[in-house]
Amino acid sequence: MSKAGLVALALGLMMFMNFTSQCYGALQFGFYNGKCNSTDVEDIVEGVIAGWIKKDPSIVAALLRMQFHDCFSNGCDASILLDGSNSEKTARPNLSVRGYEVIDAAKAAVEAKCPDIVSCADIIVMATRDAVAWVSNIDVPSLLCFTSAKEGDTDVQTGRRDGFESLAEKVDLPPPSISVSDSIKAFAKRQLDVSDMVYLLGGHSVGVAHCSLFQDRLYNYQNSGLPDPSMDPALLATLRAKCPQNETIDNTADLDQNPSSALAVDNSFYRQIFFRRGVLKFDQDLASDPQTQGLVTRAAFGYSFPYGFGQAMVKLGEVQVLTGSQGEIRKIVPRCQ
Repeated sequence: MSKAGLVALALGLMMFMNFTSQCYGALQFGFYNGKCNSTDVEDIVEGVIAGWIKKDPSIVAALLRMQFHDCFSNGCDASILLDGSNSEKTARPNLSVRGYEVIDAAKAAVEAKCPDIVSCADIIVMATRDAVAWVSNIDVPSLLCFTSAKEGDTDVQTGRRDGFESLAEKVDLPPPSISVSDSIKAFAKRQLDVSDMVYLLGGHSVGVAHCSLFQDRLYNYQNSGLPDPSMDPALLATLRAKCPQNETIDNTADLDQNPSSALAVDNSFYRQIFFRRGVLKFDQDLASDPQTQGLVTRAAFGYSFPYGFGQAMVKLGEVQVLTGSQGEIRKIVPRCQ
């Protein structure tokens, strides 16, 4: 989204400021105000993220995935950033997580202005927020409490501290093969409800998946020797061309198969899965399972996505946070290790 678009979004957000009480909890807005001399910490992070996105727009998907993997496994404590032979980074679901250098750059820029003040956990959340703001196609004022519009002074909550522990065996992320019912249970363990789950999947609007994760749907669904009958035939042909049956290279495909919005955070992804154009089986199941079908339909054709996505991201950022005297503020630069 352009700066002009962000201004428009900010004006709209001001109309909804009476809802901001929903965003308060153990964290707070403006936690770093006055703690970095006369410098705005969030401005520093936003500047770094803007520079990265101009070079590589795909970093938005990487940051969304990083925040989800960090918060979902051990709480939002930046434990995914820690190195080690048995750290979270080494767990199989995290081997393809990327974007660490972006967090390093933001941390280094903040440390240069006010050392030992800002946590890596907060930097992950701020960086993800700013990344979404820059590529959002949302025209309605409803990424409340999540999407930052500096002119409107609407910010994410901060005040997280960094954790000491990072263990691969504690990484417990829903696999691509999970059922909708089991996924709902997994999210509930993190105090995230079915609505949060559906809207957090909006992150797939800018994501990609490797062919190996869905190739069975193209050629041998449930060992039938046939493709998944729930997949749109045109999508099947497109994906087979991208993922040949005997290909040795594991190519990728956009999870939002609308070329005009594959790099934008919007509701196009939900329209794709509504029309049986979901790349991953789990994504497609969201559109047909009675527990989630209504939410998908509203997200696809109504105005619920921006607010729903924003609120879900806020709740994700509150999962098992460390505040006050808990944890630490990591000091090693350039890495948040």
